[in-house]
Amino acid sequence: QARLVESGGGSVQAGGDLRLSCKASGFVYTSYCMGWFRQAPGKERESVATIDGSGTTTTYADSVKGRFTIAKDNSKITLYLQMTDLKPEDSAMYYCAADSTCLGNWDSSDGHWGQGTEVIVSS
Repeated sequence: QARLVESGGGSVQAGGDLRLSCKASGFVYTSYCMGWFRQAPGKERESVATIDGSGTTTTYADSVKGRFTIAKDNSKITLYLQMTDLKPEDSAMYYCAADSTCLGNWDSSDGHWGQGTEVIVSS
């Protein structure tokens, strides 16, 4: 069955860097749009970055644009989120997701989610 496993989270001081990884299996990874989402305590889930199946089209939340980079390695069936100049407001649980339709159907039967990896940024 489809599976996404995130890793790379941790605790870092403001201004530091982290790289999150999402290992995919059990589905046709190259045909899916992929995304990183985050949710902080008491807040709704928000989209951080997305990338299409070919890896040519990306989107970013305004709050992370210029600091975060989403990328994928199809040979390793792995999605990455390079996070630089981290800020305390970036602290959240980060989730990897996949959407077979590339229409934003993350929460439907066409979508898959990982278990999350926590990022804590201290001042």
